[in-house]
This record gives sequence, structure tokens and C-alpha cells, in this order.
Amino acid sequence: MRIVLVCLLFSLIGVCVSGVGRAEDAATLFQEARAASEQGDVPRAMALLSKAITLAPKNADLWLVRAQLYDQQGNNTQALSDYTRALSLDKKLRLAWQRRGESYFKAGKFAESVADFDAFLRLVPDQKPFHWQRGISLYYAGRFKAGKQQFELHQTVNSQDVENAVWHFLCTVRADGLEAARKSLIPISEDTRVPMAQVHQLFAGKARPEEVLSAAQAATNPSNSNASLFYAYLYLGLYYEALNDKNKAREYILKAAERYKGNGYMGEVARVHANLLRKKRG
Repeated sequence: MRIVLVCLLFSLIGVCVSGVGRAEDAATLFQEARAASEQGDVPRAMALLSKAITLAPKNADLWLVRAQLYDQQGNNTQALSDYTRALSLDKKLRLAWQRRGESYFKAGKFAESVADFDAFLRLVPDQKPFHWQRGISLYYAGRFKAGKQQFELHQTVNSQDVENAVWHFLCTVRADGLEAARKSLIPISEDTRVPMAQVHQLFAGKARPEEVLSAAQAATNPSNSNASLFYAYLYLGLYYEALNDKNKAREYILKAAERYKGNGYMGEVARVHANLLRKKRG
């Protein structure tokens, strides 16, 4: 999925930490943390932010920024804790709702993820058409009709994304059956990412799984080959899941999960899905 919602790390807070005494010291520490982060020294940035939080523990923005640093480092547990603390201090901190919704998804807490995304959208309702992450959380929460509606809405702002068409298909399969899903598959013609054309044809019943793999394996750009195979494995796994072929679904989802790092939010989707499969088998 390619359209991104809002993004924030240190840019939000320039003047949010201000005042005299301890607050002034916290502001200085924040600026030093931002400089350390820009230089790639995340441990130092984290330490400086923690000191700033000690001096200004009721500043929600500081908790939010540290949560995002934890998020970037893959520490989802601490990120969730800091997002929650930020929201306890400021219920209108819209980005904290969005980011905590993502963290809940990564933790496999899908109902909580949807609830946070909905809280975010109550504050910024104009973002709803862009919110494909909400659609994915709805799918895993078992709310297939609502997920279908979310992907239909996303289509209005992102009309040439095979992934949106596929997730709409997946929700429709669960809500209305395979025949209805194929009849209502959203047409896409201009998604140039490899192997998205073949993925779309696969879900339309016009291509074989081998064609998806061949296209991914033939990707000539070395920097793109890992992404191509990742997406091939992910959508082959989801395709077989739609067909209720549990063994092949598991095979390909686990292969995708092996490559999740470096593939953004969809990499997290593969990892979360693989964990669900492992729990079921266990």
C-alpha cells in the first residue's frame, strides 16, 4: 500500500516544550535529542528524551516522540506504553491515536487497533479515505463488510493500487463468497510495481501462481528484488487463504514473514499473519 497518512517525529514539537527552569532545561534536552537523532545517534537521542521527560513528565509531546523512537527501533511494547502515556495527558493528540493503532496491530490486538484508528479519524475525518491501515485491521478483526467499505473508500483517492483491490477482494470473500469477490474485483491497469500486474491477474483468475513468482524472480533491479519476492509471497499466501488452502497459505505467508524487515507496514502485516498461523498450529 503506497499512500501514507501523516508523519511526525521531531518536527511537531519545536515550541511545545517551553517555559523557565525545568521546562526550559527540558526544551534544551529536546533540541539536543533532535540533533542526535538527525545524526543517527538514536541511543543518545533516547537518553536525552528520557531526561527531558523526567523534567517535564506532563508534556504529552515528549512521550509521543520517544514512543516513535521506540517504534523505529522495533520496541513495540515500550512504544505502546509511551503512546498510552501521551494520550492520558492529551486526548486530542491525533498522531498518538494513529501510531498507537499501528502498534496495537503489530501486537496482534486488532479490535484495539481499529478503535484507535477510529479515534484518530474523529479528530481528522478528512483522512478517512486515505486510511488503508484501518481496512487491514478491520480484516484481521473479522469485520469484513466494514473492511470492504474502507477499501472502496480508499479507491477514491488511490485508484491504481493492486493491493487495495486485493484487500477489497479478501474482505469480499469473507463477507460474500469467492464468486462475488471475483465479480467485484476492482480493475487496476497502472500499478507498475513488480509483480503487481500478475498478482491482480491471479486474483482475477487469469494467471497462475507460477507467473507471479516468475515475474518477481525476474526483477532485474537488485534493490527491488527483495521487495518483489516479498510481495509475491505475501499475496500468494493471501490468495491461497482466500481459496481456503491452508497449507499453501501457510507456506507463502511464512516465506513473506522471513523478508518482512525493510518492507514497511506490509512487512509487519506478513509478520503478524505468520504469528497468527503459528499460534493456530501450536
